[in-house]
Amino acid sequence: MTPGARVAAAIAVLDQIRDGAFAEQALTAWARASRFAGAKDRAALRDHVFDVLRCRRSLGDGDGRALMLRLLQRDGIDLSQVFTGLGHAPAPPSAAEAAALAAPLDVSDAAACDLPDWLWPVWQDSLGPAAIKAATAQQARAEVFLRVNRRKTDVAGVIAALADDGIAVEPHDSVDLCLVVRDNPRRIKLSAAYLDGRVELQDAASQRAVQMVPVAPGARVLDYCAGGGGKALAFADRHDAAVFAHDIAAARMADLPDRAARAGVAITRLSPDQLDRHAPYDVVFCDAPCSGSGTWRRSPDAKWRLTRDRLDALHAVQDEVIARSAALVGPQGLLAYATCSVLQDENDAVVARFVQAHPGWVVTLRDQRLPGPDGDGFFLTLLGRKTRI
Repeated sequence: MTPGARVAAAIAVLDQIRDGAFAEQALTAWARASRFAGAKDRAALRDHVFDVLRCRRSLGDGDGRALMLRLLQRDGIDLSQVFTGLGHAPAPPSAAEAAALAAPLDVSDAAACDLPDWLWPVWQDSLGPAAIKAATAQQARAEVFLRVNRRKTDVAGVIAALADDGIAVEPHDSVDLCLVVRDNPRRIKLSAAYLDGRVELQDAASQRAVQMVPVAPGARVLDYCAGGGGKALAFADRHDAAVFAHDIAAARMADLPDRAARAGVAITRLSPDQLDRHAPYDVVFCDAPCSGSGTWRRSPDAKWRLTRDRLDALHAVQDEVIARSAALVGPQGLLAYATCSVLQDENDAVVARFVQAHPGWVVTLRDQRLPGPDGDGFFLTLLGRKTRI
C-alpha cells in the first residue's frame, strides 16, 4: 500500500470509531476485509489511528479526514504528497479544508491535554500540579516493557538472546527483571526468547506493583481480578508460592494455562464458586476494574468513551470488589488494592470508604505512579488487619 492508501484506510477506520465502533474491532474488521495488506501496512494503519486517538481533541476533534489532515500537518508531512487523489489516496484538501487547517484550534487546558471538558476538573483534583504533565504524557506512544522469567534465564542471557533476533533492550532503572525495549518491539512475539517463555510482555508499572507486595515462602496468593493473568504469572515466577487466578469473566483467562506452561510455573484458575472453597489466602491482589486512565496511551479510545455515569458506576464496582477481596484474606494476610487509574475517586477514595466501613483494616503502604517513560499510571495500596500489624 502507498502512504496515501494507508491514510485513506485510517480515515475510514476513524470514521467507524466515531460512529461507535471500538478501535480494536474496527482495525480487526479492516484487516479481515483487506487481505492484500501486509504486516507493515497493518502496523502503519494502527499507528495512524492510535496517534489520532491519543490527540483527538487537540487535533480539532473532527471526522476521520479532518483528523488525519491535522495529524500529518502537525507532524510536518507535506499534505500534497499524500492527499493526491491518485490511486487509493484521499483527494487533495478543498479550499474549505485548507482554511480550516490555517485556523487556530481550541487552546483551553482541557483541549491541550486531550481530555473531555467534564473530566478536566476531576483530573486536576486528582493530580494537582502534576495534572498537565500526566495528561500530555498520554499524547505519545507508550514504551514497551518485558519481564524476564527468572526460572528460565537471567537478565544478561535474555538481553543477548533478544539481540540475536534484532531486538535492542536495556534494564529498567528501578524495576528488577524488567527490560525496556529500545528497538524493534514488533519482533518480540516472533523472538525465540518470547516463544520459549524466557520473557513476557508486561508494563513496568504492573511489574513494580508485584515487586512491592511481600510474599512469604509457601504462601497462598490469589490474583482476584486476573484478566489475562500477567500478575499471577509474575507472582508465580518471583515467589515459591501457591498462586491462584480468578476473573469474573473466565474467558479472559483462557490463555493462562498455555502461558504458565511456557513460563514453567503452576497457576490454579478458580471460578467464582471455587473462591471460598480454597480460601483463606495469605495475599489477595485485587486489580480492580477501573477507567484505565493510567493506560490511555495504549487504549486511547477508552478515554473518549468514559462518561461521568460510567465513572460513577465503576466506583460502586470498586467498593464491592475490595470488600469481597478482603473477605478472602486470612487473619494474618495481606490485601493489595490496585488500579491502572490515576483518578483519586477510583483509588484513595475507595480505600478510605473501605477502611471506614471496616475499621479492623489499616493501610500499610500507598504507591501512586503517573504515566511516563517508566511505565503506565498505576495505584497500589497494601492493607492488613490491625491485629496483624
